[in-house]
Amino acid sequence: MDIKVPDIGDFKDVPVLSILVAVGDTVAKEDALIELESDKATLEVPSPAAGKVTEIKVKEGDKVSEGSVIMVFEGAEASDAPAAAKEEAPKEAPKSVAASGTATGKGDVHAEVVVLGSGPGGYTAAFRAADLGKSVILIEKYPVLGGVCLNVGCIPSKALLHVAKVITEAEEMKSHGVSFGKPKVDLDALRDFKNGVVTQLTGGLDGLSKARKIKVVTGYGRFTGPNMISVEGDDGVTKVSFDQCIIAAGSEPVSLPFIPQDDDRVIDSTGALELKDVPKRLLVLGGGIIGLEMACVYDALGSKVTVVEFMDQLMPGADKDMVKPLHKRIEGRYENILLKTKVKNVEALKGGLKVTFEDDKGAETTDTFDKVLVAVGRKPNGKMIDAEAAGVAVDDRGFIAVDHQQRTGVAHIFAIGDVVGQPMLAHKAVHEGKVAAEVAAGEKRAFDAKVIPSVAYTDPEVAWVGVTETEAKAKGIPYEKGVFPWAASGRSLANGRSEGITKLLFDPEDQRVIGASIVGTNAGDLIAEVALAIEMGADAVDLGHTIHPHPTLSETVNFAAEMFEGTITDLMPPKKKKH
Repeated sequence: MDIKVPDIGDFKDVPVLSILVAVGDTVAKEDALIELESDKATLEVPSPAAGKVTEIKVKEGDKVSEGSVIMVFEGAEASDAPAAAKEEAPKEAPKSVAASGTATGKGDVHAEVVVLGSGPGGYTAAFRAADLGKSVILIEKYPVLGGVCLNVGCIPSKALLHVAKVITEAEEMKSHGVSFGKPKVDLDALRDFKNGVVTQLTGGLDGLSKARKIKVVTGYGRFTGPNMISVEGDDGVTKVSFDQCIIAAGSEPVSLPFIPQDDDRVIDSTGALELKDVPKRLLVLGGGIIGLEMACVYDALGSKVTVVEFMDQLMPGADKDMVKPLHKRIEGRYENILLKTKVKNVEALKGGLKVTFEDDKGAETTDTFDKVLVAVGRKPNGKMIDAEAAGVAVDDRGFIAVDHQQRTGVAHIFAIGDVVGQPMLAHKAVHEGKVAAEVAAGEKRAFDAKVIPSVAYTDPEVAWVGVTETEAKAKGIPYEKGVFPWAASGRSLANGRSEGITKLLFDPEDQRVIGASIVGTNAGDLIAEVALAIEMGADAVDLGHTIHPHPTLSETVNFAAEMFEGTITDLMPPKKKKH
C-alpha cells in the first residue's frame, strides 16, 4: 500500500523536516510518520492505516504536496486509506466523536452563539453574529480582546518593523548625501509606542463589543458537553451554555525538546516582542516569515544576528528567485546566514547559550549567543480546549476538520482560523469567521476563496498569491510568465530601492493570471491587486490595459503583464507572444 500525503491545507511543496519511523517499524493508524515544515507551522503527517513500513520514499529536505507518496506499507488494509484521506481533507464532511462531556442544561450565562477566542477571526465572528441579531458571548483567556495577532503577533511586530525600517533608511541615506547621527534607542519609549498601538486597537475592540451588547467572559474555556463550556477565570469558574458555538482557539509557538525551556535567554516570538533588551548576539532558529521579521527588528536595533535554516533557502514557502533579493540584502547586514544547517543542541552556560550546529555534510560547529529566538512554526490549540467533550474530532496535530461552511462534525459547532489548518493567517481567519457567523444565523454562505495571499514583512517585503512557479513546475501546471525588474521602475529608483521584482504567472490557454510573486518595498500592499485579479478571472490584457498612476510601485504589476504580452515600452519587449 502506497502511503500518500493527505490534504495539508493551502500549502504546496512543503519540506520534510524529519522522518519519524524507520523501515521495519510497525505503526498503528494515526501514528505520526513524517514532520513537515511550512513557513509558519510544523505539521505531522499521520498514518492512514496500520501496517509495517517496507520502504521510505522521501528523505529530510525533500518537498512534498498532497498526494505525494512518502512510504510503502505491507499488511495494511487498503480500505483504510480513503477514510483517512477524507478525514484530513477540510472540504470533505468532517467526522465527530462520541461526546465525552456530560454537562447539560443552562449555564451561569447563555447565548445563542458563543465564540471561543477573540483573535481577528473570533472577534469578527462575534461581531458579525451580533449584527445579524444573535445574542453573543465572547470567551477570551487574556484580559484584553484581540488574541495573538493584536497583542503579541501581527500588530506589535509591524509597529517594531516600522521603527526598524526608519532606522535602516536613515542609515542608507548616507549614500544619497544625507547623514544622520547614530540613533539613540530608548527601549522604554519604544516599548511604550508598541504597546500604545496595541492598546488603541484592543480598546477599540472593547468599545465595539459593548456597542453590540456582546458579553465578554474572561478566562480559559474548555468544553464540558455538547452545549457547554467551562471558563476558569480569576474569579472562579463560569459555566457558559450555547445553542451554537464558533471555535477560534488559535495556535501557539512550537517549542523544541533539545532547547532549555526554563532559560529566559531562550525566547519565542512573544518574548521577542516584549523587547526586554537588545542582545549583542542573537541566533534566530528558523528562516521562515516569523523568524526573519524579528531578525529585521533586532538587526536594526543593534544586535548581531545569525539566522539558521534547515532548508536550502530562506522562506521555504516562496520561490527562490523572489527570496534572493532579500537574502542578498540581509547577508550584508547580518553576522551570518546558515542554510542546510540544523541545530543539534543548545547548552545554557553562564556566559551565554552554546549552540551546536550540523551542516548537510554532517560537520559540526559550535558558537555562543546571548539569546536564541526559536521561530520554527506554530501549532494549533485544538487539543487544549477539550473539544472531544462536545463530540468535536481533533487530529493528532491539534487541527479540527471543517467543511466549506466551517462546520465541524458536530452540526451546531463551527471552527475557524489557525485551528482548522493552513495557512495560519489572520486574514484567512477573518473571512472564515464571517462565513461561520452568517451560516449560524441561517444565511447561505460558504468559504470559497480561490486564493489567499501570503506576506513576509521583511525588508524588502516578499509576497505571493495563487500558484507559485515552484509549485507549477513540481505539479506540471502549464504556465507562462511576465517578469518586471524594479531596476526599470522610476519610483523604485527614486526610493533608492531597485532590488525588487514583480512576477506574474498566466494560463497559456486563456492568458488569465493564476499566480504572482512580488519582492520589494510595500510588496504586501501590491499583492492585493493580483489577488483580486485572480478572483475576478482577469487576464493579461485586463492588467496591462488598467491605467496605473505614475510613478508608483503599483505600475510594476501593469508592466509585468505587458512583459508577458510583449507590449511593454519601458523595456525592450520580449518576443511577441501569439495568442
